[in-house]
Amino acid sequence: MKKIGMLVAVTREMRAVFARYGRTVAEETRCGVKLLTYDMGAYQLIVAGSGAGEIAAAAACALLIDRYEVELVVNFGVVGGLTEEMTRTKTCVIERVVHYDFDTSACDGTLPGQYCEYPDVYLPATPALVRRALEIAPELKAVTCASGDKFVEGRERKSALRDQFGADICEMEAAAVVLTCNRSEVPCLLIKTVADALSDGAEDFNTAVQHSAEHCLAVADKIIREL
Repeated sequence: MKKIGMLVAVTREMRAVFARYGRTVAEETRCGVKLLTYDMGAYQLIVAGSGAGEIAAAAACALLIDRYEVELVVNFGVVGGLTEEMTRTKTCVIERVVHYDFDTSACDGTLPGQYCEYPDVYLPATPALVRRALEIAPELKAVTCASGDKFVEGRERKSALRDQFGADICEMEAAAVVLTCNRSEVPCLLIKTVADALSDGAEDFNTAVQHSAEHCLAVADKIIREL
């Protein structure tokens, strides 16, 4: 049976998982990560509740790959919009991500955000899966994501990320997922829904996050079932 790993960062996104998939066939906690296994018939879905941020997401992603030997990692979740197009509940597939608060440029001559094994600041998600997601759900937009360990709010800060990196959305886990999967040679698919738009802040995020998470999982689930 094919094994698919699903990385989920925050509690309200996990609530969407419980609501959609119901009873598990197995549950355990490893390295502080809650892991839920669902029998989906054609495949086994292993959901890892990582917690927020790059460090937690990288650890959970590595656990899914190494311990559970998943053949694909899917990350769904809510994000902030950085452009006028990225309004609330707009759903997208991440084509590439920049880890914008990673910076070793002072000692090795790379650009801010650049990992030395890459030719520029962008970490690519799996191109074939991005294309397939767009075939299954053509309403999606392929986007560039700015990822870092900060909740970004307000037009000024969001516009700065957009202008520096050409990013459409921002969040806190995608760089960890893409970097870990690429280094492990495991394909990844990242589906995200906007909870706070360009001029929104934390209050707007908290108002919209649950609905956005449920909508995002519905789209991700549809894509997974048709891969």
